[in-house]
Amino acid sequence: MSEFTNTKQARVEKLLEVSKLILETGNAHSFIVDNKDFIPTVIPADFITLFDEIIKQGHKMEDIKVLTNKVLNIFHVPIRDFVRVEPKPDSFLGVLEQNNHEMEVLLDKIRPFFKQFVKETDNTDLHKKLIELFTQLEVFPKQYTIKENVLFPIIEETWPDYRCLQIMWSFHDDIRRNIKSVITQLQEGNIDLKIFNKCVGDIFFNMHAIKFREERILFPCILSTISESQLEKMNREGFELGYPFIQPNLKMDKEFKPDYEGNLVNLGTGKVSIEQIKLIFNHLPVDITFVDENNKVCYFSTPPKRIFPRTTAIIGREVSNCHPPESVHVVEQIVESFRSGEKDQADFWIKMRGEYILIQYFAVRDENGNYKGVIEVSQEISGIKALEGEKRLLDW
Repeated sequence: MSEFTNTKQARVEKLLEVSKLILETGNAHSFIVDNKDFIPTVIPADFITLFDEIIKQGHKMEDIKVLTNKVLNIFHVPIRDFVRVEPKPDSFLGVLEQNNHEMEVLLDKIRPFFKQFVKETDNTDLHKKLIELFTQLEVFPKQYTIKENVLFPIIEETWPDYRCLQIMWSFHDDIRRNIKSVITQLQEGNIDLKIFNKCVGDIFFNMHAIKFREERILFPCILSTISESQLEKMNREGFELGYPFIQPNLKMDKEFKPDYEGNLVNLGTGKVSIEQIKLIFNHLPVDITFVDENNKVCYFSTPPKRIFPRTTAIIGREVSNCHPPESVHVVEQIVESFRSGEKDQADFWIKMRGEYILIQYFAVRDENGNYKGVIEVSQEISGIKALEGEKRLLDW
C-alpha cells in the first residue's frame, strides 16, 4: 500500500510483538507497561500492514477478531488523534461517512428504548418500537454490501497488504446476523434476555468499531492510494446498488448499448448477434456468474431482479475474495473438485429474506474434457416448490 520503510517496519514488528502476546496470553498488560513511549508513535496505516501479516499467519478468524479489538483498543488514542484528510461530502467516501453518521443517530434512538425494555420485557409498546427501530437499522448493512462488492475489489488490486479486509467482512456478517437475531426474537416474543442483551451489545460495539476503523484507518489510506477517477466510479456503482440512508447527488449516465446488428456468432445450433446473447442471458430468471479456469470472475448476468448483488468491480477478481472468510474454504473445495474432475456439480439451498434460494455450481469443460471454469447459477424457487398437478400449454 505504501513504502515499507525501516521506521515503519520497526513499528510493525513491535505491533506483531504485542499481537503475539495477546494471542498467547489473552492480555497485553506487560507490553503496555514496558512500551509507554512507543504507543503514541504508531500511525493508522501501520494497522493495515499488521493485520495483513496476522491473516497470513493462518490464525482462526474468531481469534483474529478478538485480537483486533484488543490491539485497536490499546492504540485507540493515537489512531483517533492522527490528523486525516476529510473526504468531500458527495464523494464515495464522503457518502459512506454520511451514512455512518445516520447509523449512529439511529443507534442513539434505539439505546433508551433498549434500556427500558430490559426492565419491562412484557411491555408490548416497547416490543413494537424496538422492532420498528431495528428494522430501520437492518437497512444499514447495504453499506457493507457496497464495500464488499465495490470497494474491496479495488483495494485488492491496489494494495499488496489488503487481507485486513477479510476481518472487516467477518465483522459485517456478525452485525447482519445479530440484527436479524434481535428482530426475530422480538417478533416471536421468545426472548432469552441474556442472549438478547449480548446480541444488542455486540451490534452497538461492532457498528461503532467498524465506523471508527473505516474513518480513522481505512478511508485515509484509500484517499492517499486510490485515484479520484476510481473513487468516482465506485460512487456511481454504490449509487446503483443503493446506499442505505443518504444518496449522493449524481446524474447517472444512461446505459450504453452498442449496436451489434449483423455481428453474428455461430453457436453451432444457430446464429445470434452479441446483443441477442446479452438479452438472452439478462432475461433468464436466474443469477449467472462465470469464473474462468484461473479462478478469475469474468462475467455476470443482470436479470431484472438479482438475488445477490454484483457490480463490474468484481470482473477480474479472485473468486476466493468474493466470499466471506468463514465460507471461502467451501468455495475453494468446490472449485478444486471441479478442476480435478472429481465432481461436476454442487447444489445448495437456503432461506433468505422470505425467499427460497437454490444455488448451483457447474463445472465448465471443453470438448476434450479440460476444465475451463465454473458457472454459479442462483434462482428463487418458492414458486417452483409450490407447484402441484399439471398446467398444460392450452391452459394458459
